[in-house]
Amino acid sequence: MPEKPAELLKEVVNLEKKVNTTVLPPELKEKALEMVSRLSRMVKFGEYSTEYEKTAHFIDWITSLPWDKRSEDVLDLDNAKKILDKNHYGLGDIKERILEYLAVLRLKGGMRAPILCFVGLVGTGKTTIAYSIAEAMGRKFARIPFGGMGDPLDLRGQSRLRPDTEPGLVIKALRRTGTKNPVILFDEIDRVTTEGLSSIMGVLVELLDPEQNTAFRDHFIDYPFDLSEVLFIATCNNTTNISVAVMDRLEPMQMPSYTDEEKITIGRDYVLPRTMEEAGLEKEALTISSEVWPQIVRPLGYDAGIRTLERTINGICRKVAKMIVQGKGKKFVITSENIKEFLPTW
Repeated sequence: MPEKPAELLKEVVNLEKKVNTTVLPPELKEKALEMVSRLSRMVKFGEYSTEYEKTAHFIDWITSLPWDKRSEDVLDLDNAKKILDKNHYGLGDIKERILEYLAVLRLKGGMRAPILCFVGLVGTGKTTIAYSIAEAMGRKFARIPFGGMGDPLDLRGQSRLRPDTEPGLVIKALRRTGTKNPVILFDEIDRVTTEGLSSIMGVLVELLDPEQNTAFRDHFIDYPFDLSEVLFIATCNNTTNISVAVMDRLEPMQMPSYTDEEKITIGRDYVLPRTMEEAGLEKEALTISSEVWPQIVRPLGYDAGIRTLERTINGICRKVAKMIVQGKGKKFVITSENIKEFLPTW
């Protein structure tokens, strides 16, 4: 914070310029300019200790929000199918439902279709399929984790009357994406704390209801923000803890568990190439023989998702990277004879 009144007056002028050069709702702009004017008067009387910080913080937030910025939707079903097939193996029914969903959005001219909620065990691809929907539509993506959330103010923000306050996670997601029509994923909405369950579900109803979310009011911003163009997607492990009012606004889609055969295909064709690239390995640096994939898929017993599979392949790639750096070879073939040397030990 500037210390001298002359420096501070210069900063106040900059704040006023920032407000005037940003597209803001008229009432909010008027309110912000009143705050700047009040700050200017306080500077002249030397009473600006914390007021500058509070005003500057508020103006920084409101001028960074996408009040009128949106991305152009891509609702090409062929393109969407390519992206879904590129990122996900199988899931035929889920992919078909997503394509139907995009078709409805296209026919309705971008108006809201039912809100998808992916239900399934850990590692079955609930979160990643939400990323793929955003990619297919050409929209920005933000994820809000609900695991362990206990206070509805996490979503709705805190009043500026309290020191060191911040907007809620929804407004933060909008600032991060820079558009007013991103895909926002509410991840694991069944994992909020017992104490905060009913109040958080109440805020969720408001966020997901098209009748209410056109004027969502964050306590920090204290001005309605239109969320009607946001595409909300939710995930949960099961629907037991989710209120009836929230479920009424969702369209649940059950994510299937993967068989060992499906996991082998996913590991070989999707996870391994991606993990090798992330580890800096050339394509020819690592080959895994077909007979060892069952051991890679199930090193510790049954797992419905692919998290363990991803960790195992990641561990193999790290070991290979280390051996290459140590000069122990440039190409490695994993077979049933040497698999134990490469499998991570837990």
